[in-house]
Amino acid sequence: MTKGKVYFVGAGPGDEGLITVKGQKAIEKADVILYDRLLNPKLLEAAAFDCELIYCGKTPYSTGISQGEINELLVSKALEGHRVVRLKGGDPAVFGRVGEEAESLKDEGIPFEVIPGVTSSIAASMYAGVPVTHRDYGRSFAMVTGHDQTKKDIDWNGLVSIDTVAFYMGVANLPSIRENLINHGKPGNTPALVIQWGTYGRQESVEGTLDDIVERVSGRSLGNPAITLVGDIISLRGKLQWFERKPLYGQRFLVARTGTAKSALAEALYELGGEVIEFPKWNAAKVKIEESQLLAFLSYDRILFTSPESVHGFLDSLTEQAIDFRRISSKLYVLSRKSKKALQQRGLTAELKSGMPDTGTRLVVGDRNRDLRDPAHGDGDYIQSIAKFVDERFLEIFPRMLDGKAVGTVLFSNRHSVDMLMQYGNKADVDVEALLKQASIGVIGESTGNRLQDYGFTSDMMPKEPSVEQLVDLIVNRNVC
Repeated sequence: MTKGKVYFVGAGPGDEGLITVKGQKAIEKADVILYDRLLNPKLLEAAAFDCELIYCGKTPYSTGISQGEINELLVSKALEGHRVVRLKGGDPAVFGRVGEEAESLKDEGIPFEVIPGVTSSIAASMYAGVPVTHRDYGRSFAMVTGHDQTKKDIDWNGLVSIDTVAFYMGVANLPSIRENLINHGKPGNTPALVIQWGTYGRQESVEGTLDDIVERVSGRSLGNPAITLVGDIISLRGKLQWFERKPLYGQRFLVARTGTAKSALAEALYELGGEVIEFPKWNAAKVKIEESQLLAFLSYDRILFTSPESVHGFLDSLTEQAIDFRRISSKLYVLSRKSKKALQQRGLTAELKSGMPDTGTRLVVGDRNRDLRDPAHGDGDYIQSIAKFVDERFLEIFPRMLDGKAVGTVLFSNRHSVDMLMQYGNKADVDVEALLKQASIGVIGESTGNRLQDYGFTSDMMPKEPSVEQLVDLIVNRNVC
């Protein structure tokens, strides 16, 4: 059997937008992905549906899967002929053990490639408003592991001469780090900054000096993962903060998903600084429609599409059967602006269902089995143009997405999103009802609010007009006096 190949990919520190183009392509083409705890699980959504996802997470206080076991997995999966991605938080070559893992592959004659990533100290510092170098404040920069409790192998005399020093994962050893720096000549009034969960919406920063940083961090109960930055360059933070000044910084959202298309709501919240978890994860598969059926469908007076996926499934079937779109004489209608945009991208126009007349023959094109069609779509003949289903690999991942800061706001875009979060959240062993009791709830549309009430919950936010833009405005302005 032909040997496979292993790609060591740096996932960046947390913000999913910091993955490199080359790293993204490696994820998309992978047969197997071994991934760490300290990366954004959202990156895994780019993997193919048949890609095997293997969690290799460790915490500072538990061993989890051993390094030897990880090495063996890389070797065995590659020897089976697979294209393997070892996905690591930050950069694989910066305290990422890429040397050890690559050596195990080299010993077996397995080819590998290393795709660097954005390392946490540089990204987290800049997201906190601090560049790690500056002509006036910092011409030298060092990265040091903060794990080692003995610190015997660290050249403290050398470090105190470095303008800016970043310690990785050193919160537990912060008293020792402070003591060693001061004892070796670093002034106690040197600025210090600890950044937890850097580049995530849940990022939290504590600023002080070497004299008081331990007490300040303890008072805020910060822990790992965190970067500790020491140096005069931190004085620039007041001028250069940008991420922590975004309107939704520090807020964590859960958006209930109902489709494979990108969520305009999630993207808007992300751009405004919020951390957004989307669940469930969906995939779609083609449904075979015969040419004779398609030609018959084109004779309807009205065609209603229930989702963007149903649009693409139907039009892809026309393309496969070499049926010209111009033969569609039906008036087209959609349930959402997202579906309207999907039709526009294919050169067709549509109106919202609210403007659809009651007269004339009607075809409903959906993405569910006929038995599961939503009665709210109304009467008319029905055809399923695509099969949409939840990606159950993410049932295991969902609880880990919720680690850390609690979700403050849960958002539903339609009735179906309520049912899907309830069903698959509980299937993922997440207490969805407890989560909803502790969070604010926003909905788009009265029908969605009514469905939420069926489960015993009441929405806190509902825009007057059912649109993503108006719901986002409500979220941004809810704490504005």
